[in-house]
Parts: sequence; structure tokens; C-alpha cells
Amino acid sequence: MVEGQESGNKNLAYYCERFAQLNPSRIKKKQSGNAPYKPILLLSVIELISQGTISDNHIYISDELINTFNKYWNCLASNSAYRGGLHYPFIHLESEGFWQVEFKPDCIKGRKLDSTKALREAVEYATLDSELFTLIQDPIAVTRLIDALIDAWFSSSREQIEEILQVNQNLQEITQEEINISDSTINFQEQPRVVLKKSLVRNAFFRKAVVQIYDYKCAFCRMKVINSLRQNIVDGAHIKPFAEFFDSRVNNGLSLCKNHHWAFDQGWFSIDDEYRIIIASDLEEESPNAKPMRDFQGELIVRPNFEQYFPSLDALQWHRLNRFRN
Repeated sequence: MVEGQESGNKNLAYYCERFAQLNPSRIKKKQSGNAPYKPILLLSVIELISQGTISDNHIYISDELINTFNKYWNCLASNSAYRGGLHYPFIHLESEGFWQVEFKPDCIKGRKLDSTKALREAVEYATLDSELFTLIQDPIAVTRLIDALIDAWFSSSREQIEEILQVNQNLQEITQEEINISDSTINFQEQPRVVLKKSLVRNAFFRKAVVQIYDYKCAFCRMKVINSLRQNIVDGAHIKPFAEFFDSRVNNGLSLCKNHHWAFDQGWFSIDDEYRIIIASDLEEESPNAKPMRDFQGELIVRPNFEQYFPSLDALQWHRLNRFRN
């Protein structure tokens, strides 16, 4: 039984488990494997809610939803034997219990909805459980929900991470395309950048790719803690901030525990061109139960197994010049 169900509450743990246990149908009997239609629809809806494009609990079959679904389908299921289409999951997600579909009054019962056009003609909108819609608007909860989807449906094993790295690269290429479009736009130059900054799905795949290539260890202190749900204690941290450089390539990332992620962003330590730790000289520290930060001075950081994923020396130099409190 999921935590919270016994009291009738549908809490974060409940929805994380529901997301991890979606029932993906096979569209054709001859095709093997699961079709990721439902997870991609949920990621698309979460993204649009986080950006404010969906502002209340009415999910219309809008151009924004169709385009976002297609974008993530092309990134996450480009090698799938299935063909994409929002019409596949929009109705069938209702079987999961937290998604409700409102049909138009004149919709013919039993009509086959075999295209997005037919879906638009038959359906008014969908809604989520009110509890789930509220959770998606909470920054901490929505990160857990996205991670639950990615861990269950899009993560390779720790030994074979090429797929997750390719997804991250695909998203980076889309990011660059959107930047190029915004640079050539006269009236709406800033809006695409605002949307990019709020891309929770892109951030989640960057985070997943980085922590996997560092074997879930903090590059600074080597801490590694993972629970039974594959949740871990480290973050995928950008070296050069994404909000300024829009760079989510893995060599612009470090795997850092919560404390050392914050300290890195504040410039309390940096890393030299030999991948050795440099500690700021003005720290006053008491660490009775842990190794003090200053004692890491000169130590090598944890690095990925393959040199191509090592932190970019250009990015590290930027951090030393612009963030480090020497």
C-alpha cells in the first residue's frame, strides 16, 4: 500500500508510484516493448503547467500541447517502433484514475479517435486530480514527479547510459534551435529564453545524465546515498549557469551533494585545470562530524570513467573568474 492511501489521501508518494506504474498499451500486437505515450503526455502537461501556458486545471488540446508532445516524442521515442500522436494517450490515460476527460455534448459515443483532429472534434478538455494539479505547482514535488517518470520509463541501466546521454544531447540541440529562432525574432526575443529557463523536463534529463556518469557520487566529497526508489543525494549542477549560457551538455555539469552544490554556486570552492579542488580562503568552519571543506584543498575531484565527459576546462575557468571567492 502506498504511503497516504490508508487515510484516503492522494499525496506525493501516491502519485510518484502511480507515475512509475502506468499501464502502457501496445498499439499493435506484433510490436514489442512498451509505448511511452502516457509518460510523454504527462511530461508535456507538467512542462506547460510549469511555464504557465496551462494556468488552471483544464487541459485543452492546444497547439502548445501538441507541439510539446511531438517535441518530447521525437527526443524520447525517436527509436521506438511506435509512431507518435497525442490522440493515443489523451483518452487512455483516463484508465490511470487521476486523469479525467470531458467530451463535447455532441460527441458520438464509441467514435474512433484515430487522429489529433478527431480528438479535438470530440473532446473539450481533460482535468487532473486536484491534489495532483496542486503538487505540480510545488517546485520540490514536481521535481519528484518528473524524476519518477524518467526513472521508470526513460532511464537506461547504470551500466548502459548511452540512451539517457543521447536524450540529453537531443534536448540540447532543440535548445540551440529555439535560441536561434529567438535571435531572429524581432518582437518576441525574450519570451523563448523565459520558456527555456523553465524547462523542468530538460533540467531533469540533464540532472539524470550527469549523476549517472558520476556513478551517483558527489564529485567533491564522494558521498553516495541511494534509496530503494533510486532517489539519490546528489544533483546535476551546471558549472556555467544555464540561465546565462543555455548549455546542458554533460561536460558543463558536475555531480554534487546538496551542500557542495550550494557552496559551488556561491563560489566557496572551485576546480583548477588539473581537476583539483581550490577552497576559498575566507571560510570559518566547524565540522565536528565531517571532514572540513578546507581539508579538501588540492584533492582531485571524482571524474567520469570517460574523458569525453570530464568537466569542460573552459567552463571551469569561467567559474574561477566569475564565481570563485579567492
